[in-house]
Amino acid sequence: MTGEDFDIQVSFRHRIRFTRDAFSLENEMLAGLLETRGHSKALVFVEEGLRSFFPSLESKIQHYFERALGIELVGVEWLEGSETAKRDGRVYQEAMASIERYHIDRHSYVLVIGGGAFLDVIGYAAATGHRGVRLVRFPTTTLSQDDSGVGVKNGINAFGKKNFIGSFAVPYAVVNDFQFLHTQPAKTRLEGLIEAVKVALVKDGEFFCWIESNTEQLRALNEDAIETAVKRSALLHARHIAQGGDPFELGSSRPLDYGHWAAHKLEQLTNFKLTHGEAVAVGVAIDTLYASKVGILCSEAAQRVIEVIQELGLPVWHESLDLRDEKGRRLVFQGLEEFREHLGGELTVLLLKQLGQGIDIHEIDEEIWDRCVEELKGQALVMH
Repeated sequence: MTGEDFDIQVSFRHRIRFTRDAFSLENEMLAGLLETRGHSKALVFVEEGLRSFFPSLESKIQHYFERALGIELVGVEWLEGSETAKRDGRVYQEAMASIERYHIDRHSYVLVIGGGAFLDVIGYAAATGHRGVRLVRFPTTTLSQDDSGVGVKNGINAFGKKNFIGSFAVPYAVVNDFQFLHTQPAKTRLEGLIEAVKVALVKDGEFFCWIESNTEQLRALNEDAIETAVKRSALLHARHIAQGGDPFELGSSRPLDYGHWAAHKLEQLTNFKLTHGEAVAVGVAIDTLYASKVGILCSEAAQRVIEVIQELGLPVWHESLDLRDEKGRRLVFQGLEEFREHLGGELTVLLLKQLGQGIDIHEIDEEIWDRCVEELKGQALVMH
């Protein structure tokens, strides 16, 4: 029996841009970003929820393509967004049907404008149509601009599990347009900052100290502070993906998912009434306190993290943590097995060793984690 192994290497360029009012005729960023060929076309998908905030957005997009780009705009499609768009394949199928109807090929572009969940769905359609067409993401929320929008994952939920169906695909470009960011509801903007806190905790202790020093400005939604946090967070996320050695998560370590094993399960247990940002805040708080209780992180550092989360107006506990099975075990612990399955191989959970540095562990002591939940529950109830 004979054979031969071949190494196939493919290089991707991950383009991250920051701008304001990208579809203004005076803004040349997008014109310089997109390659123009004689037959290139563009199809734009916009999250329906943005219509009331930007009633003239469609006409601005049309005028920009007509006057500033040598690319034919074949359509602007408004589709349902938020987490409901990911619950089944309906929005994905609508997007795929439009890609086919407008004959979008591999030298054309799909532009998607919306929050992280909407980017996930349309990104999955773009990644699977013709086995992949060029995707340009325009994240509109803090969370999608500082984290998920610069990622390389797409997907929808299935079998009661988040992102069970999906793909890895590097977008052609990610455009963080601050024109969208500052029109989001205050609660949405604040919740998204937890991903900046998270990436600072696992990648850049100095950035965490900056967040800690600027919590008042961030809580007040100071535009300069928010933009600085988004930029630093987005670039840290993108740098890890591009230079961390495992962009498509073939291994079992996912440092950018710090606090997420519990967060994903809490979202499911609340039928997504608990937002992703809120759930991650809770997950980060508990895992941080847990790291101090098992002697990995000093207690002072853990308390600083919890205080930053609280000062940003984010939760450190939620009542869904008290849901239990018939044996009295917290239902959130089901998330450990789902996390392991999602990764493959053995369970790998990142905990903080110090601010800016994590360490992988392979088991969670549920009794100690329980005590952390109760401690944070006490703090949360006192604050209210």
